Amino acid sequence: MKTDNSTTNFFQFEADFVESLRCIPMQVRMKLDTCGVKLKLPHWHQFSQAERQTLVEMPCTTTDEAQAYRKLLHQFVVEHTGVSPSDLPIEPHPDWMDATKIPANIQEKAAEFGAILTPQQWAELTPAQRFALIKLSRPSHENQNFLPALQEFHLI
Repeated sequence: MKTDNSTTNFFQFEADFVESLRCIPMQVRMKLDTCGVKLKLPHWHQFSQAERQTLVEMPCTTTDEAQAYRKLLHQFVVEHTGVSPSDLPIEPHPDWMDATKIPANIQEKAAEFGAILTPQQWAELTPAQRFALIKLSRPSHENQNFLPALQEFHLI
């Protein structure tokens, strides 16, 4: 799903909440992991719509961009809550960037829906798509969107 900003891509399985940005979209979750900040949903809810949109649109791919993103996130959380957000370790080689190895938990979750991902299918996914599947396959995550993601990515 595309918004008015052509550089901002949301997944179709997020369509029910991206208009209002009431939940943290996958692209922001990926940036959080990239810059090493744990942002809680209550923090997100305290941000203004403009602040949320800034976090959606702001790049976070290079080291400098990740540092700037991290700094802005800390600023927003401190302004709204008075305390800094928790930091997360930054994975130097995150699974979503590895197009050659399908994480076991992805295969296990896909098997629950009768799907088996091939290495070629995994390699053809974008890093953002791989990230979404990784996040949606975790037991701690509300993963009702795993099947819609498999369908959206033409894996089932």
